[in-house]
Amino acid sequence: MQIGNYKIDKNSKVFIIAELSANHNGSLETAIETIHAAKRAGADCIKLQTYTADTITIDCDKEDFIIKDTIWHGRKLYDLYNEAYTPWEWHLKLFETARQIGLECFSSPFDKTSVDLLESLNTPAYKIASFEITDIPLIEYVASKGKPVIISTGIAEIKDIELALDACRRMYNYDIALLKCTSSYPAPIYEANMLMIKDLEERFNVISGLSDHTIGSTVPIVATTFGAKIIEKHFILDRSIGGPDASFSMNEHEFSEMVKSIREAESAIGQVDYNLTEKQLKGKDFSRSLYFVNDLKVGDIIKKDDIKSIRPGFGLPPKFFNEILGKKVNKNIIFGDRVELNDIIF
Repeated sequence: MQIGNYKIDKNSKVFIIAELSANHNGSLETAIETIHAAKRAGADCIKLQTYTADTITIDCDKEDFIIKDTIWHGRKLYDLYNEAYTPWEWHLKLFETARQIGLECFSSPFDKTSVDLLESLNTPAYKIASFEITDIPLIEYVASKGKPVIISTGIAEIKDIELALDACRRMYNYDIALLKCTSSYPAPIYEANMLMIKDLEERFNVISGLSDHTIGSTVPIVATTFGAKIIEKHFILDRSIGGPDASFSMNEHEFSEMVKSIREAESAIGQVDYNLTEKQLKGKDFSRSLYFVNDLKVGDIIKKDDIKSIRPGFGLPPKFFNEILGKKVNKNIIFGDRVELNDIIF
């Protein structure tokens, strides 16, 4: 998978996405400043959401359209989205800002008209949000554009994932990533299920990653160790500015610390290799070896109490202990001398 200047595969670094979502709080200046902050924090990409209240829902007061049991409990869907959306007339400026400072920029579309807008901006990829994974016509339209498709699986059962993948492949688009996601805001860590990262990769033969709504960086770090190659996290300048997504978004300092931890985790994973590095070989100086602990004269027989397995590791390896018992020394030995084969008569 290639997103702009970033190649994403099993051997690549984690591609880290800062999700802007509603964290512009209705201000273009805040949105632009947030993009610059994401770059400073080490993000590889800024992601937008492209919808209006009218393209994602309808203005209806019926019970079906009232949110329940979330941080937005009691709010009408239309009102929430009307507050949270990113104005379409901002998109060009936001894409240009990101590109000028070396950040990739793409978005989650929510209908065909938003896909058309993003195509006009030459978006390098598309993200299908968790709640849209069942919108097969939308996924087909997105996939038909021939760009990488990243799909969150927050509300998906296996059959939903299979249908979404089939939709992409019907459009001859095989450039797909699946993100483990817990569609809860904020999401509890005990529901993170990071074992899914590896299973998504292996079961569906795709790149896997994480779209994270937990508080903190523990889950992204664990995801990295389980092979996630894409990590997405909501990003905000300052939670004090408020907004629908502020409570589960990271500020610049927190995001920067997460990026640092992810990069350290990547480094720590390493590879299967039983060869020792130069530093590890140097550590053998502190391993066990055999030393004489009594003075001996030429021709004396080595007894059990004459040698000892101790640190450091410059003498004969301890595996020779029993083999040299009863043998004679061919020179005078002083307490603390290394046991060496050429000092022993076999």
